[in-house]
Amino acid sequence: MKKIIFVLIFAISFSSIGQQLVLKKGIVLDSIPINDSIPESYSLYLPRKFNDSETWPIIFVFDIEGNGQRALKVMAPAAEKNGYILAASNDLKDSLSITKNVIIANRMFNSVYDILPIQRDRSYTAGFSQGARLASVIPTFIKNIEGVLSCGSPIANTEILSNKNKFHFIGIVGNQDFNYANMLDAEKLLNRLKFPNQLLVFEGGHHWPSSEYLSMALEYFTLTVMAKEKPKVDKVFEQKIFGDNLGEVSRLLTDNKKLMADHVLNQMLRIFKDNDYLDTIKATQKTLRRSKGYKVDKRIQNTALFKENLIKDDYDYYLESDIINYNYNNLGWWAYQKEELAKYENSTNIYEKNMGIRLKGYLNALIEDNIYLNQLSEVVDEEALNFLWMLMTIIAPKEYDNYINVISYNSKINDYDTALFYLEELLKQGYTNKDKLYAIENTTLLRITPEYNDIIAQYLQEARYDIITE
Repeated sequence: MKKIIFVLIFAISFSSIGQQLVLKKGIVLDSIPINDSIPESYSLYLPRKFNDSETWPIIFVFDIEGNGQRALKVMAPAAEKNGYILAASNDLKDSLSITKNVIIANRMFNSVYDILPIQRDRSYTAGFSQGARLASVIPTFIKNIEGVLSCGSPIANTEILSNKNKFHFIGIVGNQDFNYANMLDAEKLLNRLKFPNQLLVFEGGHHWPSSEYLSMALEYFTLTVMAKEKPKVDKVFEQKIFGDNLGEVSRLLTDNKKLMADHVLNQMLRIFKDNDYLDTIKATQKTLRRSKGYKVDKRIQNTALFKENLIKDDYDYYLESDIINYNYNNLGWWAYQKEELAKYENSTNIYEKNMGIRLKGYLNALIEDNIYLNQLSEVVDEEALNFLWMLMTIIAPKEYDNYINVISYNSKINDYDTALFYLEELLKQGYTNKDKLYAIENTTLLRITPEYNDIIAQYLQEARYDIITE
């Protein structure tokens, strides 16, 4: 039997640009123009059940690398399941100021509002990592944003939060994400400020969560809106979400993940308002907290989080000092820190193991942030960059570009011994791109020396230039 696939499409006329645009439902559309006078575009996703006879909630997804299509492909399954439109600008950049990115985002908002039947009081922002940070500041600058879905990042600036401009914040983070502790702290702050919020925790590191967790977040947004309009509450929908959440708690308890189960129950207490639900949640949580091993696990986790914060403070202090003083002598201390992190990662204690993974991710991100900020400066401190690249070869030895940057810089200042040392270290890590080794910037003289070619021949069997010995 042949399957017939119907492509659902409809046409929209743009009065501002005098042309007709055909939009397809159920697929991510790229490069939709803002208008004919501004060279900006955005990606769009319409759920298959979309029709223009009713209004729809929308999530504006932020990707600061300007790849809106990529971001929407991650969000699309959850949006499809829950009936949300998605839109993402292709012009947001981390090299732009917050003000410029907000202006670009606002133009996208207005374009979408002009052409689609949007439920204005159900407009949300979302993003991952740096994109999530930008998404979290949008409600401060653009009115009528109902909520923020932040994956892998806490609110960018808690000082600008105002009780006069509350929004629903939902964070999603992996328990091995280096932002995990920060998002736990943000949750406590939002609770004190009485901001509606939830924090969903999955098992994993710093990456987009699965569509199941994204869908859960959208369900929470929907339930919150329903709670404000009690006569319109969909009891069947509410019961299903409650059952799904309770099923997740049961699964976690079966896997002996008591603290994660307790965390889910905490979120449920804040999202379900019906007394019947609350009684069940409280009874389940009471039993859990009295169970064998719960208090021990809680104490171990708190100890690990406390220790993690102390170590992060050390990393912040010593890295700043080493950059300012170009303290190459301290590279040995950083190598020791990496060995300590490896011990944590190999621990049989799951809380210590996760702490080690988070700290490794934090240190890696801390160094990369310093490299990025230095390169953005009007006057680039090349010596500081050289130190940071060397440090990255210790922390992330398989990221080959750092070795190449060190070789290039030290060749530039005629420190050939250092350049040759890092050439050999690079090859020890399994690097095999011979053509690139003979095209490294600033190595014109170094690459024709016997020493350079001897090292390459030793690891790659053959050098480009003959080695002549007298």
